[in-house]
Amino acid sequence: MEKVVTLDQKESVRLDADRLGALVGQLGDRNAEEVVCRAIEELAVRLSNCDRMWRRQDWVGLRKSARSLVAIAEQIGMSALARVANDVTGAVDSGDHVAASATLFRLIRVGERSLAAVWDQQDLSI
Repeated sequence: MEKVVTLDQKESVRLDADRLGALVGQLGDRNAEEVVCRAIEELAVRLSNCDRMWRRQDWVGLRKSARSLVAIAEQIGMSALARVANDVTGAVDSGDHVAASATLFRLIRVGERSLAAVWDQQDLSI
């Protein structure tokens, strides 16, 4: 082997400011912040569940966990996370375990970056 190339995979994520603004408009600052905090906790748990289901090769459980991420992510404006979770669901549905595995790892990267992006927000009110 002459040359080893290391791929550095970085996922770019953005929060949907319009979605967060709508949430604040509907619920008010304090309630919106509580909803976002609960959603973040749920997303972290469900991402961990996805990883656990994959390790067990529990494809039904992985599908269920990934699918549950979609609605939560959309609620708080994490469209990239919702899109990739939907991709995991599709890969599982197609029976392509290699694609499901690759897409799951992308989901975890996007999830970690999305959660960090929310925590980096000093003020959720828009």
